[in-house]
Amino acid sequence: MTAPALVALAHGSRDPRSAHTIKALCAEVRSMRPDLRIEPAFLDLSKPSFSTVVDKLVRAGYEEIVVVPLLLTEAFHAKVDVPEAVAAAEARHPGLKVRASGILGLETVFLEVLDRRLRSALKDARVRELDALVLATAGSSDALANQAVTRLARLWGTKHKLPTVAAFASAAPPATGEAVRQFRAEGRRHVAVGSMFLAPGRLPDRAAELALEAGAVAVSAPLGADAEVARTILARYAVGAVELVPV
Repeated sequence: MTAPALVALAHGSRDPRSAHTIKALCAEVRSMRPDLRIEPAFLDLSKPSFSTVVDKLVRAGYEEIVVVPLLLTEAFHAKVDVPEAVAAAEARHPGLKVRASGILGLETVFLEVLDRRLRSALKDARVRELDALVLATAGSSDALANQAVTRLARLWGTKHKLPTVAAFASAAPPATGEAVRQFRAEGRRHVAVGSMFLAPGRLPDRAAELALEAGAVAVSAPLGADAEVARTILARYAVGAVELVPV
């Protein structure tokens, strides 16, 4: 029996670096599970679209698909866009079973990836010790989603024994520049920013720009096509595949 196909469903961006990173991440997942059919897809702004990928898989003979939403928080896209896309796919292809797994989420293991990215960014900063950290992410109008980021920021700060706050690129305060300026107003001169974004794009670029203008000593690159992220995608897939098994 053929295993369900895995569709890694990202939001999408007009910035081509974003789609390139998602496709590289899927390549990393394939290297771990060459037995699986793994396809990237996007909700908007990038190609291929989710419907295009589903149609291709159906033509290839797949009757079951597990969708892993590459989203870090449970906000509008996770609650509305993904379920609607799944329902539309099943309606368009009678007999097709499509299950959306849990979102990628804010796994604590991603802090290890974040630390690696930040160490790389700090190499040229010539800073021996940091005074504070800012965890930057996209932000949402969903308060619970933002609270999840704030909890992760506290955990990151506890790990490094440094004052740490969450900052948002849109929809909620503070922005990264505001967070950095606040720390500097307290006399903390060596403030670094960790980018809790999955891929490059306009929002991460803007968050980094504001942070550096405010005096941050370094801003990390997004998580990217990291092995830990790939393993998390496979963990989400495994749960979704089990849910497809008849009881």
